[in-house]
Amino acid sequence: MHRPQPRQYQPLDRLLINADQVIRTLFGRPPVSGRADPAEHLPDTELSSEQADHVARLMRINHTGEVCAQGLYHGQAITARSPEVREAMEHSAIEENDHLAWCEQRVKELGGRLSYLNPAFYAGSFALGAAAGLVGDRWSLGFVAETERQVEGHLDEHLGQIPADDQRTRAILEQMKDDEMAHGQKATQLGGVELPAPIRMTMTLTSKLMTRSVYRF
Repeated sequence: MHRPQPRQYQPLDRLLINADQVIRTLFGRPPVSGRADPAEHLPDTELSSEQADHVARLMRINHTGEVCAQGLYHGQAITARSPEVREAMEHSAIEENDHLAWCEQRVKELGGRLSYLNPAFYAGSFALGAAAGLVGDRWSLGFVAETERQVEGHLDEHLGQIPADDQRTRAILEQMKDDEMAHGQKATQLGGVELPAPIRMTMTLTSKLMTRSVYRF
């Protein structure tokens, strides 16, 4: 059976598409995969004001992390050399949009707000993604794999901090963790290489800066 080839966009088309993605990610409703919110049918737990505030801030961090992921994937998709890699980046970005929606919903349920720093972190992540793509697809994919590995670690930390009976937050974080693992494995299978230790360390330090600043702002 003949399989249709992915549509080939012209540079101007990609620029306009990316501009739309930026606006939707930061200010609107980005396209999602259609999966149900993992917390949709779970009962809400009555939390103390201190607990609700802390969990809302943790989910705000996760939301900003997903904003960063969108910037990373969008930047890499623009500069990816292989159509297969570009398509994989765009598909992963749509799945990450689910996380954006779930985190935003949970933050609002807990009476919190999203981070004021999201535009800055998106811009930085987009630049990193585009630069990684320019270096080469194997390095770009390695960057994705390492990013997802570090995100898994953050999610484990947050799972250990939320109240044991907060089923709604836990369900979201566990599904996000499963997805991040799958995205990291996909990047490795497509040829991603392990990044040098100094780059991994820099990524870790940058991630810590993001989490600490977003928890406050």
